Amino acid sequence: MKLIANQFYHIYNQGNNQETTFHEREDYLRFLTKYKVLVAPYCDTINYCLMPNHFHFLVATTEKSVEKIKLGGIEMDRVTDGFRKLLSEYAREFNEKYYRSGSLFRQKTKGKLLVDGDDDYATICFHYIHQNPYRAKLVKKMEDWEFSSFKDYTKFRNGTLCKKDIAYLYFEL
Repeated sequence: MKLIANQFYHIYNQGNNQETTFHEREDYLRFLTKYKVLVAPYCDTINYCLMPNHFHFLVATTEKSVEKIKLGGIEMDRVTDGFRKLLSEYAREFNEKYYRSGSLFRQKTKGKLLVDGDDDYATICFHYIHQNPYRAKLVKKMEDWEFSSFKDYTKFRNGTLCKKDIAYLYFEL
């Protein structure tokens, strides 16, 4: 991913060959805990949804997000490196837990820039992320899905991961 500071990005990845990446509640929670340590310090998380075989995050980048770090001969920004570490560490633990080997996620994590000035698309993306479990028929009501920030925005839970003040400022909510 190539990121620009002070922009919104829809960041997502899927299980390799659409494989399940979260089997039980503990898997989802471990992934979110790692996200909080490895990615969240370098960007503002607006919303998220973890699905059984993929994930979505809507983030706002900052100057810290795009700081470059060197890994051997490769240079990358902090958010990209954070996602790299997150997926690598999570996959290693997942493989050990479920007696499997190989890559768990697709090789490239995608980061789609939500173009500045296209507020409609950004708002659509915000809602799309939250609607994933409902559209996939995993729940009858969106607030029944534990592994998204929807509950935080509707006050069914008091989560602290998302920067709701930014969402209320920029999105039509």
